[in-house]
Amino acid sequence: MAKKAVAGFRDKNTTTGRSHTKVIKMVKSPTTGAYSFKEEMILNDQVKDYFSK
Repeated sequence: MAKKAVAGFRDKNTTTGRSHTKVIKMVKSPTTGAYSFKEEMILNDQVKDYFSK
């Protein structure tokens, strides 16, 4: 069952409440070579910058 993580990040001053996005990035460990997933809540404006790192 899906969990709504965005509800807690809603800005009370805006009517849309969708100023944040949950992003999931796959990161490779330099020591073991195994992949893990990194989840974060970021602003919509910063999504492209987050994935270009």
